[in-house]
Amino acid sequence: MYSLGEKFKFSLFGKSHAPCIGCILDGVPKGTVIDEEHIAREMALRKPSQGIGTTRVEKDQVQIVCGVTDGKADGNPITMVIANKDVDDSKYLAFKETPRPGHADLPALLTLPKFDVCGGGQFSGRLTAAIVAGGSVAKDLLSEKGIEIAAFSRSIGHVKDTAPRNFNDAYMSRNFPTRACNGELDTCMTEEITEAHEEGDSIGGVVECIIRGLPIGFGGIWFESLDAEIARAMFGIPACKGVEFGAGFDITRMKGSESNDPYRMDGDRITTATNNLGGIVGGMADGNDVVFKVAFKPTPSIAKKQKTVNILTKEDAELEIKGRHDPCITPRAVAVVEAVAALVLMDQIERGYNPLER
Repeated sequence: MYSLGEKFKFSLFGKSHAPCIGCILDGVPKGTVIDEEHIAREMALRKPSQGIGTTRVEKDQVQIVCGVTDGKADGNPITMVIANKDVDDSKYLAFKETPRPGHADLPALLTLPKFDVCGGGQFSGRLTAAIVAGGSVAKDLLSEKGIEIAAFSRSIGHVKDTAPRNFNDAYMSRNFPTRACNGELDTCMTEEITEAHEEGDSIGGVVECIIRGLPIGFGGIWFESLDAEIARAMFGIPACKGVEFGAGFDITRMKGSESNDPYRMDGDRITTATNNLGGIVGGMADGNDVVFKVAFKPTPSIAKKQKTVNILTKEDAELEIKGRHDPCITPRAVAVVEAVAALVLMDQIERGYNPLER
């Protein structure tokens, strides 16, 4: 199993083409209402949309096998299981000798004797379904504390949303298949994905996440800082290649007088006039929304012929990938980013990093 968190611990298990995937949540307070309808709604946000996603169709029905009695957490670890039904191993057999560029096939085949290349095994994005299931429970717990999370597609391929966006904009992206903030951008992003797919190729994108409701001082410091732990967890999502907060790398082209976020009063609440630092200073929340972006690479499995090697003959080779793959995983990754952020926040709360509960 692969785990995230210390006090609110999330553990992930399974493989893409195994009978199931799932997760174990340890640390959910006894008596917590587990809203299975909310879990189902969150799971639906991760499903592929027709025309811009994989044709692999899984029901993604979450079965809670233990830890919940009469709709409430009973104090034991909560185990959730999701069946894998729509699998096809035949398209993956060639990868045992000719690993796919951009995938974990090569290092896994050479170092993990029991690695099952089918579906990408334990490295597959399929496992993110279980992350969304576990994260939905964390999101419910955070909501009770007035903390909310919403994300959206900031860019897909060459189509970039350049408008300032707030929490409500991000939440409304749930209405669009690409997770864009409005219909015009959704159309443009859909065209970008469709064009890449028709060329036998794929594209990447950027997910932006907004967290509101964190009190000033929320988070640890140094290696336990809020931004450090969010970034570490985001890099655990398959295909993530970058994380930046606020203005990110653009802040290097500013002067201090430009990058500093001036404090101001909003009624009786302290906040900041700008948000170049992404709502975090010294590893702790500064009163503004926490804003960060996650970059996702293009899906490595593409129809175009690619160069690789044959690890048995030790010769150069070519590879044509068949099967069902997302031409862009960014729209589906939005729900995963939200879920991972929720798991990190709940763990920080349980470890005493919420100043309102110290």
